[in-house]
Amino acid sequence: MTKHIGIVGVSYEGAALCYRTICKEGKDWLGMYEHPQVTMHTFNLNDYKKPSDADRWDLVGELILKSARVLAGAGAELLICPDNTVHVSIDDIIDQSPLPWLHIAEEVAREAEDKGYRNLGILGTQPLMEGPVYPRKLEKRGIHWQTPDLTVRQQVQQYIVEELIYGTVLPETRKYFQGLIEQFAKVGCDAVVLGCTEIPLLISAEDSVLPTLDSTRLLARAALREATS
Repeated sequence: MTKHIGIVGVSYEGAALCYRTICKEGKDWLGMYEHPQVTMHTFNLNDYKKPSDADRWDLVGELILKSARVLAGAGAELLICPDNTVHVSIDDIIDQSPLPWLHIAEEVAREAEDKGYRNLGILGTQPLMEGPVYPRKLEKRGIHWQTPDLTVRQQVQQYIVEELIYGTVLPETRKYFQGLIEQFAKVGCDAVVLGCTEIPLLISAEDSVLPTLDSTRLLARAALREATS
């Protein structure tokens, strides 16, 4: 028997990538054509964007809890959310959740520790790069991290919200992100966190001079591990 995975979706491209990874790689855990049962619930993306833009992460947390309850009612037994940014709210509501969570930054931190990475460059939305989601998990493992300066963080945010969340992948945007990863390498980073759910659509391991920590797929694989344990 496998556990029923519930996905709290936020942005559709990232949620779809997480879902596809669970289904596609399920055969590696369970056999050909096999994967755990999966249910996904998503609200209107703007329902998340408005409170997050207003720095009302408490309202974002309430929305996540509503999704969690819908998924629990549908029979899910564990929860994941492939959106990195809203994890600032998940930390605050996790004790109120009707089901156990797997935390995206915890899974990235575990992978970094297992691979021996000690200094990570982090790319994601501006709130993610400036917030506590990854520092909270990396500090516990003695892993250092770096983010770009403010001007770059703002530009990365623009690329994410205007292109990547809609599945728009442009060569010039890929080149920009590759340049950022090269800068991380120059200042001593030994890996880069693709800490926005959609960045893996733009940057693959072959596109990066540093090893990549693909947060979306790492979370999906953690869910597979938990569901089949």
